[in-house]
Amino acid sequence: MCGIVGILGNHQVAPLLVEGLKRLEYRGYDSAGIATVNDGRLDRRRAVGKLANLSDLLVHDPLAGRAGIGHTRWATHGAATVANAHPHRAGNVVVVHNGIIENFRDLRAEMVAAGHSFESETDTETVVALIQGEMAQGKTPTESVEAVLPRLHGAFALCFLFEGEDDLMICARKGSPLAIGHGDGEMFVGSDAIALAPLTDRITYLEEGDWAVITRKGAQIFDAQNRRANRAMTRIQVDATRIEKAGYKHFMAKEIAEQPVVLADALKHYVADDGNSALQALDFSGVDRLTLVACGTAHYACHVAKYWFESLAGLPCDIDIASEFRYREPPLSDKGWALFVSQSGETADTLAALRYARDKVAKVLSVVNVPTSSIARESDLALPILAGVEVGVASTKAFTCQLAVLALMALKAGRDRGRLTAEEHATHIADFRLLPGLMNHALSLAPEIEKLAEQLAEAQDVLFLGRGQMYPLALEGALKLKEISYIHAEGYASGELKHGPIALIDSRVPVIVLAPRDHLFEKTVSNMQEVMARHGKVLLMSDAAGVTEAGAGCWRTLTLPKVPDVFAPILYAIPAQLLAYHTAIAKGTDVDQPRNLAKSVTVE
Repeated sequence: MCGIVGILGNHQVAPLLVEGLKRLEYRGYDSAGIATVNDGRLDRRRAVGKLANLSDLLVHDPLAGRAGIGHTRWATHGAATVANAHPHRAGNVVVVHNGIIENFRDLRAEMVAAGHSFESETDTETVVALIQGEMAQGKTPTESVEAVLPRLHGAFALCFLFEGEDDLMICARKGSPLAIGHGDGEMFVGSDAIALAPLTDRITYLEEGDWAVITRKGAQIFDAQNRRANRAMTRIQVDATRIEKAGYKHFMAKEIAEQPVVLADALKHYVADDGNSALQALDFSGVDRLTLVACGTAHYACHVAKYWFESLAGLPCDIDIASEFRYREPPLSDKGWALFVSQSGETADTLAALRYARDKVAKVLSVVNVPTSSIARESDLALPILAGVEVGVASTKAFTCQLAVLALMALKAGRDRGRLTAEEHATHIADFRLLPGLMNHALSLAPEIEKLAEQLAEAQDVLFLGRGQMYPLALEGALKLKEISYIHAEGYASGELKHGPIALIDSRVPVIVLAPRDHLFEKTVSNMQEVMARHGKVLLMSDAAGVTEAGAGCWRTLTLPKVPDVFAPILYAIPAQLLAYHTAIAKGTDVDQPRNLAKSVTVE
């Protein structure tokens, strides 16, 4: 979502701030701005739209200073306008903010009653007005921030600059990630390590409730009770934060193409030849229930995993959308485990759900792409998916790597619970090793899919159908299509078609059927025939046997390689991703940064 960069440097910071913000573009935004302190004087520049607009503004109206903060905003309170763009200012203070201040209306009313006037519609401006109010009473910047933070309800990452203070930044986090970077006589702040990677590889992650007073000599960190706190400094791998298209037109295209390689890396990490894998720390034998919680694409990965854990391990599973989980106050077993899946490891709803479950279950696990993230740090065990940086807003390689780790966990659970023999487990692992090669085969279908997409781009509505573990893939395929092409798409369990959705079928509605030749194939084909009898345009995705048996009369078919039934969702994700990608290209939409969406959703 929104991005923050702060620098106390030895050089002009404006170009460095813009460069840092460019590295955060993948998070999604609709306006941007920077502020600096130069010779003790605060000044700022803000622009609506892409960062190129801010860069153009800075060419015509430069901003000097060796201390500064920058922000990319994803609109919550108030439209995308210059007045609503960050940084926000009140008197001698400017601030950038990720998150939402939930009680801002009450605070704003208090300030208005005291005679303060506001220039924006944002919740953020209330924060800076409160700080200025405290300073007007004679408090120092540090004392003012200390006084205001307890009054703020909600989620926030904040970074402040002050007029007359060119060697001071104050930052704070509650429910939204923030990191401090350490340089040589320089200090940095960022909403994630990616923004800071060109500047430093030494990072300190603030913990929940922390706030910090930063000068070029270092940072004094305080916890939520205002006690001095020591937080570990870690070294990040700069290569792991590199953002390059590597010759591809879009990050999404690159990330789709990387899937065979990153899946093989995950397999190597979790299935060691000596038998000592990263899963050895888990023993599922005494677990009575597994609760899987996530949002969006990660939730669909959990949905697939439910089939695996129940069929391979006999382990009862609940799946929940994170934003709904804790509000229904679900009963949790003290012999159960809770598993949270998040690409960023900072998803606000998922993190809140983890905190709700933490004291109610025997173990909290997470499957994340960022091992230093909040969700990872607050889990009993965090399992990395090893997908590498994913820039495209529509998740691709993170999804298949999530599926890979969840599948290997389900196989481990099957062994621990006596549902799989050693021979059966070994067979599944051998089948798993074939997946990277099969994925390369699926990627070779791109030219054929590109031609299909030119016609699919003319549709206004598209349905996806699947049975069993392919049902969540239908949901995910529909999500991908709507995310980046803006075509209305819905996924359904094939058997549910006649319980309502079949009313939508006519000759203008393409229906994409995900149907490997498995034990449910005949039932899926029966549902597909119901569509064709009503002149629906069916695109059948199956293997050669399935296409031969049921492809007659279909609008189009895509032939995938034969894959062991258990791992079909991982393979079939690729053509679904390619279909969405090429349809978006045909429609001319912004593939990597689709409208209204953000990569890392750090507000509820």
